[in-house]
Amino acid sequence: MTKPSSKRKKATSATSRDSTPPNDHDLEDISQEENPATATITVSAVEVTELTQEEQSDRLLLERKVERAFFEAGKALAELHDRRLYRSSHRTFEDYCRDRFGHSRRQSYLLMDAATVFDNLVEICDQFDHKLPTAEGQVRPITKLEPQEQQEVWLRAVELAGGKVPTGRIVKDVVQRIMERTQVPNTYQIGEVCQILVKDNPELRGMGGCWAIVSAVNDFSCTVRMWDGEYAIGLQHLKSYNYLPAECKQMRVICDRISRVYSDSLEETVKSLLQSLGKLNRPYLTAVEEKLLSLIEREYGLID
Repeated sequence: MTKPSSKRKKATSATSRDSTPPNDHDLEDISQEENPATATITVSAVEVTELTQEEQSDRLLLERKVERAFFEAGKALAELHDRRLYRSSHRTFEDYCRDRFGHSRRQSYLLMDAATVFDNLVEICDQFDHKLPTAEGQVRPITKLEPQEQQEVWLRAVELAGGKVPTGRIVKDVVQRIMERTQVPNTYQIGEVCQILVKDNPELRGMGGCWAIVSAVNDFSCTVRMWDGEYAIGLQHLKSYNYLPAECKQMRVICDRISRVYSDSLEETVKSLLQSLGKLNRPYLTAVEEKLLSLIEREYGLID
């Protein structure tokens, strides 16, 4: 007796079952299993409560602290440097910053320079309109400019940024355009002795009237060597002494001698003497100055 066909279908192998075309319901189930990313997930709505007036005020205050962090750090470093509050534990400010904060010498001074620029920009920007700098890198391109030029560049950069805080790249581009517009040829020569002119530039505080020796000639500045290190000085802050080559050579010798002995850890009277030699407006030492410098060199073991 022949068995019903329905019985034969139930006895077929898995292969035969797989070959059976799935219906629409099966396709929907398979699609969801193979593509879980497309599955619909039900999420309960969470009510977001509005900030109270006090919370809004706190948020604004905390945001300002975050935005001004680099400025506060720069101001604190400047005070530590100027008051020499590191002297009880470290010989130099650079050593102190490296050990205490993990800063390179460059990093500490960049923050101090940025804080000076920030103070200048506060005069033209509303502190609550989100247009003041929020990072050191944003003002780095303008630290060497005059205060008025810094303000001009920043306002133009804010405009180019659509009224927002500009990036360092935008600020640098604005500086480049201004420099190209007002380019003055650099006629200084390596080895030339110049006087530093402050001209209301806070970055040059304490350096007014000092002599410096040109060690590199750049497009819009000179790298100069002083008794306590090298600095990049804008052309508008330099004035040549017009010394003869022999006199320039003699000043280089004096600079070398002072540099070998000078440090922030020296006694204040010794530092004051060396700094006064760094403001000479003549290319030689008097007999008394020569004896005093030799005495200091002998005291610190630089000569027998």
